[in-house]
Amino acid sequence: MSSVTLKNIVKRFGTFTAVHQANLEIPEGDFVTLLGPSGCGKTTNLRMIAGLLDPTEGEIQIGGKRVNDIPIHKRNLGIVFQNYALFPHKTVAENVAFGLKYRDVPKSEVASRVQAALDLVQLPDVGDRYPKALSGGQQQRIALARAIVIEPDVLLLDEPLSALDANLREDMRVELKRIQSKIGVTTVFVTHDQSEALAMSDKIVVMSAGRIEQVGTPEEVYNAPASEFVANFLGASNILQGTCLGKSGSDVAVETSLFGTVPVPASKASGLDNGPAKLVLRSEKLTLLPPGADTTGMITAPATVETVDYQGQTVRYFIRTGDTQLQAINLIDERPFPEGTEVTAAFRAKDCAALPGA
Repeated sequence: MSSVTLKNIVKRFGTFTAVHQANLEIPEGDFVTLLGPSGCGKTTNLRMIAGLLDPTEGEIQIGGKRVNDIPIHKRNLGIVFQNYALFPHKTVAENVAFGLKYRDVPKSEVASRVQAALDLVQLPDVGDRYPKALSGGQQQRIALARAIVIEPDVLLLDEPLSALDANLREDMRVELKRIQSKIGVTTVFVTHDQSEALAMSDKIVVMSAGRIEQVGTPEEVYNAPASEFVANFLGASNILQGTCLGKSGSDVAVETSLFGTVPVPASKASGLDNGPAKLVLRSEKLTLLPPGADTTGMITAPATVETVDYQGQTVRYFIRTGDTQLQAINLIDERPFPEGTEVTAAFRAKDCAALPGA
């Protein structure tokens, strides 16, 4: 295992800057996800760590050693690509053993290491098959076995689950995290899928337009977003304009036109000064109740249901309160509120975050 460090990394392609001054420290053994939309620079960072691209500026360290000038085949990295890149003319065992050929592993050890890798990915009996005989999920596991059999210092995963159907993707993310935890290898995972990042990561690196927006645990980036981009990219949020009135005890008072003054926990309002502010209210934290329901300890406003998006266990409502449309995602027992229903929109102040205003 090795740590990975990016120091002031810049990557330009001609006049286009794909990565702007990236600084990142990935501790040994951590599972860290680079998350963001297409074109945000996450795969570019991964490819620079791998040695497939050279940074224009800055330094990359693996295990405390500068690797800018070290070619990919000398970095001892395990890499799994989106398309798996298995050799169709080689058996599964030959695919898994491929990386060992270039690492002076004694022939007497190759078979046992290949079998150990296949056991780890729970495919112990497919060594003599060819990739075309395997399902997509099985091929993904074989690509993972090939990456870990070399006992890499760092495992790099470039959207390895995106080619799988939804149900299999959910199963494989659990399996992938299980394997990573068992072998303890430092892992850098690239995805645009928020649910994958939240479910699998020790730390999430949220990127936008080549810049790192926020680094934190899944709970930190979800519950205390550092920017409006993070708030909107991870889940659905209502962003309300307001005014920061100052700190009171452990809370920061944010005044809004819809809900009055909201005492936001100071831990979720870092960097906020008196003046313009934005209140961040996650859609699943905004609860719709029938008028007259008990709302003790909650902040409320009357609202009207405009649109109902039924999703089975949950329903997404678009509601109107005053001149503002808000979104609420609620669990339901039976039937959702019909369109046109008068409701009470309610939330707890501790579930909010706040950002500096424009």
